Amino acid sequence: MAGRVTPRRRGSYGMDAPFAPAFLAGLVLFYLVLAIVTGRAMFWLAVLFISALEALFIHTALRGKFVVWAELLAGLKLRGDERILDLGCGRGAVLLMAAQHLTTGRAVGVDLWRKVDQSGNSAEATQRNAVAEGVADRVELHTGDLRALPFEDNDFDVVLSNFAIHNISGRAGREKAISEAVRVLRPGGRLLIVDVRATQQFQAQLARLGMHEVARRGLGWWFQPARLVTARKPQPGR
Repeated sequence: MAGRVTPRRRGSYGMDAPFAPAFLAGLVLFYLVLAIVTGRAMFWLAVLFISALEALFIHTALRGKFVVWAELLAGLKLRGDERILDLGCGRGAVLLMAAQHLTTGRAVGVDLWRKVDQSGNSAEATQRNAVAEGVADRVELHTGDLRALPFEDNDFDVVLSNFAIHNISGRAGREKAISEAVRVLRPGGRLLIVDVRATQQFQAQLARLGMHEVARRGLGWWFQPARLVTARKPQPGR
């Protein structure tokens, strides 16, 4: 990713998993006190390791995801008339980047708007960001559960998700969300999921559902432990 330019964003996108940085900062403080009191090297190493982990987390949330998704969206080579769905869109970091690739198409976001998943998460915040990015005319927001999407079968050309499906508790719930993503995807449509947990589960289920070109890969050392899962919905009879 060296040398890549971060796309300039005009909106305000908050922090994914906002309690995580505070938790890591608390751990750093805890081990720092132990290191100072005891002078033991193991505690200093813990301070360094957790500090690096927190820096990586913040970098991913504030910059890394924009760089990665700019590349992923460019790689789709969109025509501009597609219907794109972002599962768990939050304040629109990925949704609005996708909308910028559209002309007559539609970028649709669905979320439960839980602030535990993203700081300041709300449909109103996402709409404000859409206005700030100049794409409000091609963005549509829905409140809904990823396990029961409020859309018809075969409704979207592309389905995206960034750090969202792992928030669903229980393997069965995550499998239902994957099945719903496949259901609303049109034949020939593409699915891209970036997440930090359960990506092997996603990959295996997509294969069981008969999806084509199912693949899973890393996104660079600095974007660990995120993985990208991709697939294409087959055309009838193929």
